[in-house]
Amino acid sequence: MTSQSQLEYVDGFVIKPDVFYSPSYRVSPFRTDDIASNLLLPSSVDASAYLNQKFSGRDWCFTECGKEGIALALSALHLSPKDCVTILTTSGNSYISGCVTREIEKVCSWSRDFEHNTAVIFVNHEFGYPFRDLADLKRYGVPIIEDACHSYLANTPSGDMGLVGDFIVYSLPKVYPLQMGGILSFNPRYKIQSKVSVGGGLDLYLNKVLSYYWPSLSEAKDRRLANYYGLTKRFSRLGCYPRFDLLENDVPGVFLFSVPADTNLIAMKEYGWRHGIECSIFYGEEAFFIPIHQRLSDVDLDYFYTVFARFFLEN
Repeated sequence: MTSQSQLEYVDGFVIKPDVFYSPSYRVSPFRTDDIASNLLLPSSVDASAYLNQKFSGRDWCFTECGKEGIALALSALHLSPKDCVTILTTSGNSYISGCVTREIEKVCSWSRDFEHNTAVIFVNHEFGYPFRDLADLKRYGVPIIEDACHSYLANTPSGDMGLVGDFIVYSLPKVYPLQMGGILSFNPRYKIQSKVSVGGGLDLYLNKVLSYYWPSLSEAKDRRLANYYGLTKRFSRLGCYPRFDLLENDVPGVFLFSVPADTNLIAMKEYGWRHGIECSIFYGEEAFFIPIHQRLSDVDLDYFYTVFARFFLEN
């Protein structure tokens, strides 16, 4: 437990608060009071109707989470242990989440390069920055899985994200105030059976929450972009700058930024969590990410800046 002597009051914010009085900022817009408010939302299946339109010419289903969507796509391809999944990312960074690799390892091997036994291309649209040469991947003539778990609101400049791949996977808590749920859209020639049964409890719950928030997605996108520019301005004072150039139709899923050379990223992550900020390292680079979602206010952005400014001052 933090002793009172460690507490500091800086520009209106408490630094190093007692652990029981820390705030809670997550990459997801979900907040504790959404448990009650979501239950009280009116029943609706408008979201399913919209998704039928959005994925016209393709099939789709709700999933329990993004990982289930990946597992379903891999299963539908009937891969053998001798096959390889080639993983590509927007950044080309060597790091890829264990949530992805563990699902692939259940069925076959994976590589960051094209191998003689590459049977599938797995494209990670990283953090709201879609893969920059998506359409060009069709020339390889193998099935493509698009991972858009952090890129629900984004698209490629040509607007073809989700249209190039045989499958595209979304994680709903990354953009909605939800604790679980995903979407898998896929070519109709594949047969998919999700754990989320149509008309079942989770299906109805996801439908009503998505139906309620669907009309405000445009505002959510605008707010995330405003937060991106607000955080860019603040963190530039610390020598921290956005990792990616922002292209047309990019909508950041997190604020991903470079840090000064020799920054202790492990200590930075621990410091952020110590102050109630979900954050992590963009492994393989001198880069870091924090929340950017649409429910953050300018005061929240000021808090993020103040916390990490204090970290750099102390380190």
